[in-house]
Amino acid sequence: MSSDHLSWARGRESRTGPSADLDTGVPTAARVYDVMLDGKDNYAVDRAVAEASLAVMPELKEIAIHNRAILHRVVRHLAAEEGITQFLDLGSGLPTARNTHEVAQEANPEARVVYVDIDPIVLAHGRAILANDDNTRVVTADIREPQRVLAHPDTRALIDFDQPVCVILCGILHHLLDEEDPRGIVDALREAVAPGSFFFITNFTRLGDAPESAELEKVLLSQLGTGRVRTPQELAEFFTGLELLTPGIVPLPLWRPDEPVTDATSIAARFMTGGVGRKN
Repeated sequence: MSSDHLSWARGRESRTGPSADLDTGVPTAARVYDVMLDGKDNYAVDRAVAEASLAVMPELKEIAIHNRAILHRVVRHLAAEEGITQFLDLGSGLPTARNTHEVAQEANPEARVVYVDIDPIVLAHGRAILANDDNTRVVTADIREPQRVLAHPDTRALIDFDQPVCVILCGILHHLLDEEDPRGIVDALREAVAPGSFFFITNFTRLGDAPESAELEKVLLSQLGTGRVRTPQELAEFFTGLELLTPGIVPLPLWRPDEPVTDATSIAARFMTGGVGRKN
């Protein structure tokens, strides 16, 4: 498997902090993920990585679509059924078709969304797209510093942490090594939000019957300098102190699907798992 394999993943792609200098000669996770979703906010270097990745694992585009689809289902459910009006989308990636704020505001036009990503180009594109939406902000920050994310003026402008909020960690925690304490990051976020808040988390999953899952971790470390493919049990630790919504932690297509799932056994269907938990 090529070392170019999974640099599309939704999340951070470098170990450096946010920068105002945009280097379009270096591929980024946000932009390669944009390629996978047939977006337009990417460069030749990102498209080259995406093409190389698809050449060695054609399922990658389907995995990206599954990850996007569960995001839509979760946000729609929380906004329409649980009355959540605040969303903090961490490692959000570039704005693309049907973003978190669009789905949430379809259910409640007053829904407020703060996007957070380490890639400064996300801020540049996001501000242009969201210029006329007073209920949505884009913040350039590193989720390894959750207190800075929480204290950012743009976060505070829209999110009232005394009221329930949905914290979205969709495809971002597998970009954090164990020594970067992703569990501590989730714990800090959980402590910061009010009872009645929700956490939505997805992560690459180690599959015992698929060599690709073991190889994935090597690819992430080689290509991105970081990466951790976790077992379902390890993913469950992120939900400590939360009440899991049914159906629990499952392969992405199986979380409250809109239509019957005809194949839940493929690598594309099982390579990521996720769930939603409520803070009581």
